[in-house]
Amino acid sequence: MLIQENVPLAPLTTIEVGGPARYFVEVRTPADVAEAVTFSRSRNLALSILGGGSNLVISDRGWPGLVLKLAIPGIEQRTDNGKAIFDVGAGEAWDMFVARAVAAGCAGVECLSGIPGSVGGTPVQNVGAYGQEVAETIDSVLAFDTRDNQIRELCSDACSFSYRTSIFNTSERGRFIILRVAYSLIPGGDPRVAYADLKRYFAGWSAIPTLAETRDAVRSIRASKGMLISPGDDDCRSAGSFFKNPIISPEQYQELSARATARKLTIPSYPALEQQKKVSAAFLVEHSGFAKGFSHGHVGISRKHALAIVNRGEATASDVIALQEEIQQRVEDLWGIRLEPEPVFVGF
Repeated sequence: MLIQENVPLAPLTTIEVGGPARYFVEVRTPADVAEAVTFSRSRNLALSILGGGSNLVISDRGWPGLVLKLAIPGIEQRTDNGKAIFDVGAGEAWDMFVARAVAAGCAGVECLSGIPGSVGGTPVQNVGAYGQEVAETIDSVLAFDTRDNQIRELCSDACSFSYRTSIFNTSERGRFIILRVAYSLIPGGDPRVAYADLKRYFAGWSAIPTLAETRDAVRSIRASKGMLISPGDDDCRSAGSFFKNPIISPEQYQELSARATARKLTIPSYPALEQQKKVSAAFLVEHSGFAKGFSHGHVGISRKHALAIVNRGEATASDVIALQEEIQQRVEDLWGIRLEPEPVFVGF
């Protein structure tokens, strides 16, 4: 295991901002993880976990402790009670795993195609898109428990998944280092074509699309919104969707609708929790003065997706945070809703 010093972190993130790590190590085995944790404790260093860097904003100061880059490899497939179980190393690229599952004819993650980052990050925020969430297919998570240096297997229920949350980013934040994730998929299953964008894409098709066709459709839609990493595309230099779709009560929704009616607008929404509504954060952002293509110095809004704050080149983390706060304040002033950011913030 090689401990490096003063390693730049911006190139390891998709938004490409942030300072260096005082210490940095890439780990490929559970034993490496245990050794890295011991090293951090021996020097009283704060520990930060880095995966694919796709949903992450690092401060301009960087990280004063140890950054542990998860690079645990491997995809193993087995059958259990008619389900296909894929046991995947935390360092595997997420989209490569999705491609393999689709090629094997296993349904359950096809709508999550094209999402950047690594497998280990998917349980943390219960990654979801186009009508699917990883919580629906995660069978178990293998993690290193930093409390007692033990490796534990957590079943799906123990992870307490909900909209973009889990124990890993709420009640047990910082406790577990994810090593592997097991996904339970359906061999020969049909793709899920429930999301509006996918329905529009396949409108007029006489046959049910295949898993591969659904994967291609999702990637195409993501590319049209700047949400598929494409070299040379400035709109891809982002942390993905920067704000969560607000989940609000019926009373809040009535107030929001009244504000929209006063401006001759209609709030797009869709059912979320049992007696609540999930509102489009993109709508709120766009109708608060931040249209696609908005620019402010070195940062701006993607030309293709209203929720992506992008680095136009030479941006700092402070630039990104300043635009985030400006958007939040304007949305709150106009709509009475405080948007919650979606990325992980390190070193702030």
